[in-house]
Amino acid sequence: MVDMKEQKFLTVAPFECAWQEEFKFKEAGRGCVAFEAFARNDVTVVFREHVGSQHYHYKTDSSPHYTVILGSHRNRRLKIEVNGKTVVDEEGVGLCSLGTFQSFWISIYDGLICVGEGRYPFQNVVFQWLDSDPIHSVQYVGLSSWDKHVGYRNVNVLPLTQNHISLWKQLDMRAYNEEEENEEGGEAVSDDEKWGLANFLESWELSDVVFMVGKEERPVPAHKIILAAAGNFQFGPADAIQLTEVCYPTFHALLQYIYTGQTTVSASQLSLLKELSLNFEVTPLAKQCEECIERFKLNKRLFDSGQNVEICYLNWQSFHSTMFPCGLPISSGRLKQYFSSADYSDVQIRLEDYGFVFHSHKIIISLWSVPFMK
Repeated sequence: MVDMKEQKFLTVAPFECAWQEEFKFKEAGRGCVAFEAFARNDVTVVFREHVGSQHYHYKTDSSPHYTVILGSHRNRRLKIEVNGKTVVDEEGVGLCSLGTFQSFWISIYDGLICVGEGRYPFQNVVFQWLDSDPIHSVQYVGLSSWDKHVGYRNVNVLPLTQNHISLWKQLDMRAYNEEEENEEGGEAVSDDEKWGLANFLESWELSDVVFMVGKEERPVPAHKIILAAAGNFQFGPADAIQLTEVCYPTFHALLQYIYTGQTTVSASQLSLLKELSLNFEVTPLAKQCEECIERFKLNKRLFDSGQNVEICYLNWQSFHSTMFPCGLPISSGRLKQYFSSADYSDVQIRLEDYGFVFHSHKIIISLWSVPFMK
């Protein structure tokens, strides 16, 4: 049977499948499911047009569907099936981690199936396969098993847009170009002045939280440690935070201010940006928005012109190209506090000879070390 605890933990018995109404793509044929699984083998995820039953099994399904099996053949292979026919049988990829929960994500975009490891979608892709005859109707996600119980938890279904496909292609091409340049030109020329927190603005790299912004629920990745040191962002147990009442340009301006120390908005956006800054307690930005609004009140014609307004944190230009977090609205005191308390930590550094374990943050270390980020 399928056992559910607080709707967050599912135990799927052998040869059964768990379906829930919320396990559904917003757009048929396009979506992503992220989850953690506890299993010895055969973590099985089914994608089909309609919800199945508890005793549904993909082997007897005559309707169009995709099946992705992680740790097939006694945890030795990754399998992908289309309508019950095996199209991928890859050895040593997408295996289960025995004795512990392991994070995976699977996305489908017009027949492009991507499988990745890790808590956050669109990072650590381990396998991709393109269906030449895509099933555009798949919309519901079923969590299944084979001959042993499988535990699932923290299941999140996210929308998938063309932006993500473009992002993957850009990342792949960038890595290829860098390798080609290094081979042709010998030692690569580093440009430390261009490396900084701005490189991680709305980047999936090392992100650990996703905001679903606007009515279209546009996914915007971010980094908890950065946001927590800049304001008061309430992070719940889910990694996806809904901000459907906030328009993307305003939220982008807020993040841009935090990650780069400056932003540019239209005069008509100032009130919305001020309200959003107050909501998340990014106090310097809220104060600067208020100052701009007051100046426009003295010159209404300037406000009506619709001109853009540049907002810089303190004297941003004088701090530009200096060490993190100078020139940014980020509290170094909070960063030290989070380092001591291990809040939002996502990496452990062990000194085995001394028995020390340090809890740190990947993005902070990456700002000091580009090789670590790579």
